Amino acid sequence: MACPEEGEVEVTRVAGLMRRLHSHDDAPLSQDELDSLKQNSEERPFLVIHHLHAVREGGVPLLLQGAPITCRVNSTERYTTRSKVRVCTLYTVRLVHGQFCWTVKRKYKHFQELHRDLYKHKILLNFLPLGRYALQRQQLGAMTEEMPSLHGAERVRRASSKPKYLEDYLNGLLENDFCRSYHGMLEFLDVSLLSFVKDLGPKGLEGYILKRSGGHRILGLNCIGHHQFCFRWSRRWLVVKDSFLLYMKREAGVISFVLLFDPEFKVLVGRCYTDTKYGVCIQNFTRTLIIKCSSYRQAQWWSHEINRLAEPCDFLKTHRFEGFAPPREDTLTKWYVNGSGYFADLADALEQAKEEIFITDWWLSPEIFLKRPATDSYWRLDQILKRKAEQGVKVCVLLYKEVGVALGINSDYSKRALMNLHPNIKVMRHPDHVASVVLLWAHHEKMVAIDQSVAFVGGLDLAYGRWDDSHYRLTDLGAPQTPNHDKEAGPDDGGDTVDSGAGYQPLATEPEPIDPEDLKGNTRFWLGKDYSNFINKDWVQLDHPFEDYIDRSQVPRMPWRDLSTALHGKAARDVARHFVQRWNFTKIFKNKYKDDFYPCLLPKSHSTADQLPFTIPGSQKASVQVLRSVDRWSAGTCESSIHNAYIHTIENSEHYIYIENQFFISCADGKTVHNKIGDAIVNRILRAHSEQKKYRVFVVVPLLPGFEGDINSGGGNSIQAILHFTYRTMCRGEFSILARLKEQIQDQWSDYISLCGLRTHSQLSRSLVTELIYVHSKTLIADDRRYIIGSANINDRSMLGQRDSELAVLVEDTERVESRMGGEEYQAGPLTLALRKECFRVLLGADSEPCINIQDPISDEFFQEVWNKTAKSNANIYDTVFHCLPTDSVHSLRALKELSETARLCETDPERAREELRAVRGLLVHFPLHFLSEENLLPPLNSKEGMVPIETWT
Repeated sequence: MACPEEGEVEVTRVAGLMRRLHSHDDAPLSQDELDSLKQNSEERPFLVIHHLHAVREGGVPLLLQGAPITCRVNSTERYTTRSKVRVCTLYTVRLVHGQFCWTVKRKYKHFQELHRDLYKHKILLNFLPLGRYALQRQQLGAMTEEMPSLHGAERVRRASSKPKYLEDYLNGLLENDFCRSYHGMLEFLDVSLLSFVKDLGPKGLEGYILKRSGGHRILGLNCIGHHQFCFRWSRRWLVVKDSFLLYMKREAGVISFVLLFDPEFKVLVGRCYTDTKYGVCIQNFTRTLIIKCSSYRQAQWWSHEINRLAEPCDFLKTHRFEGFAPPREDTLTKWYVNGSGYFADLADALEQAKEEIFITDWWLSPEIFLKRPATDSYWRLDQILKRKAEQGVKVCVLLYKEVGVALGINSDYSKRALMNLHPNIKVMRHPDHVASVVLLWAHHEKMVAIDQSVAFVGGLDLAYGRWDDSHYRLTDLGAPQTPNHDKEAGPDDGGDTVDSGAGYQPLATEPEPIDPEDLKGNTRFWLGKDYSNFINKDWVQLDHPFEDYIDRSQVPRMPWRDLSTALHGKAARDVARHFVQRWNFTKIFKNKYKDDFYPCLLPKSHSTADQLPFTIPGSQKASVQVLRSVDRWSAGTCESSIHNAYIHTIENSEHYIYIENQFFISCADGKTVHNKIGDAIVNRILRAHSEQKKYRVFVVVPLLPGFEGDINSGGGNSIQAILHFTYRTMCRGEFSILARLKEQIQDQWSDYISLCGLRTHSQLSRSLVTELIYVHSKTLIADDRRYIIGSANINDRSMLGQRDSELAVLVEDTERVESRMGGEEYQAGPLTLALRKECFRVLLGADSEPCINIQDPISDEFFQEVWNKTAKSNANIYDTVFHCLPTDSVHSLRALKELSETARLCETDPERAREELRAVRGLLVHFPLHFLSEENLLPPLNSKEGMVPIETWT
């Protein structure tokens, strides 16, 4: 990385990758912005934290202009010093400045030192350079009275009147612009540029301390040797707020370190904890910070005040499911099925950003369009972020740093492409595989937070192939627009087509390439690399984003199904706090990010969370809890609240659970699989059977894992490895769900659980084509009253916490609407009910079949005659027309080869095939439980897939 002193370096291409253009933040505040800050009399805007040096250099006073500051000296403490037998007095000074209140403690000698320094400054001002100190001279000349005196009469005053005298003296100084702007006075008041930022919470505790280096509790962050013998002391300004503390270089305006309050947080005083005189030990999950105070009394005072400020903090204890954040009541939230609505709302929300944009993704493609079809580049992600950065918004992006030989997502290109747009865009990648010894696990969460007030969480990366809508189009040849080709319109009737590719006559010729600089008249939804079928061929050459990598005139795209959610208020602050924790952890962990170009981030206070700058249209109120899977390697702390929430939700569900997930690998055996979601499903079904109550489990997963491979020849080792563990969960082996159910209730298992996938079909170049719909969702819905949406798959990687990092939310309806459940009236939650019905509506093609009633999800009529019958019928039709893979009729690789050599009806008799396809309803098909059942699907030990640890697949 370029040195911090460098301004710009030349843009070059090395191996097709751009090198970083900006090496420091050179976007200063404008004079208008500085003038606005000087005139603000109520509070400092939050954006000040990103411009501390510029604000100080711009002459912005630390105190709010026009807001009076008053003090009361209303209590004293008398004590005997240890060195001499004499009585000293400590005065408690309570200050009020606008809406901010705080307390400082001072001895009489501190008042004397302040008076002496002010007097010296007044005398010296007449000899200092005129230009530099013009403002101070102007303030001095405007003084109508002499500076208040501290000496003389008070010497004979009784001790009881001294606090009042000091109060009058200090108030007199604070009414004087010259005195109150003096740096010695500001230090006496414990004031900095962070003092009056309302979004940081109360004024808190501030002051100079000596802090000791080291103390990090994460392996590799301390210097060589034990930290008691290998450290240095540095003078820093300590700031304590209501959910964190930090230390900084006050004069330089640089925040050096942020310590978040967490369940491990504690404050200890004494040499036995600090190995130093007047020491205070401040500890959380990631660091043991040692500070040194000037006296025993100051150490006790700081310890008491830090604990007092931290006491109301929600993050000092673990909450439900052992999570870091509690449920947030009355939170505005909104769910999304598919990427079209999600990306559109996200684009509009990004446009509203005024201060910060936080993004973390497993994969990010800078050139994706958030609104489609795109006729210009206005709604392209990189252009949106560039536009906001130019407006002064700080854009911070955390990307997963992949192992290049295993994944081709090219995060280095994404990082350079974004950072070369503007210095306000900061991108960090993590982990360093060698330094952290993390080779197998990934940062898998997907999140965007805007001004720490609105957040988006779910399964959708801002990446190629993710945008889709309920039409799940297989084709995108850029044909002329028709009424059926509208963004929200198109055939979705469950008849002979599901995607709008049949809404026009597709071209048989090679489509013309797209010019990204001239999109006028464009009608394609997926441009360049965005048109994808990753099982047919994985992405390549991602630094050429607008070049197709598969032939869209011959190969159908693979539709993408996913769910996400938007949050507001305190829940959004929880999401943002998680990002801040990860960002600051990455900054201190990787040496290349320790320069000032990458700022330390600060979490906003929850005390102002309800003051929303904007809201997402269509949001409704519910209880929302933010959940995580994190470990010491990923965030510096440990949590597996997503797994706990899944187990609890399944165990306590009364009527049904509906699962959509990219993976279904569970049923613990204590050896290869450890998460217990599958076990909870089995136990809940057996309980329902013993109680003779209706209970349904709906499971929807992708028909094939998302790895490149030719399924006609078996799919390859990666596909087979995931299929092995999926079948091990579903139906094969003693630990599988169906084996355990059959052992107890025989064939009655089919009354309780249904395992399905999704498929659709269309016409491409005048040929009938079909493709599975790739289910990438990570969703659990229960009882029409609560749902979990996030990034966590049902496997050990996502659920255990020690492996991949994940983020999810549990939403629980607090309002009720009339519905049906098990043939009886039922009080459902409006958000959850609408989500479940939207899923069922599309999967079953209910819009085109008025007779389908999806109101009651557990009735026998619905479960058997609608859900299972539709899935079975659709699967049979697709097998007849296309010989689809995977299929129940193929039990071995030999049978697979024979089937691949058999002529398909769609080729031999297209008209009859079309007639058969007219009976397809919706997208649902049964998952083929017997596919390759006679084969061992684990990778051969001599293959590269067989050489990696088994945990890679589970």
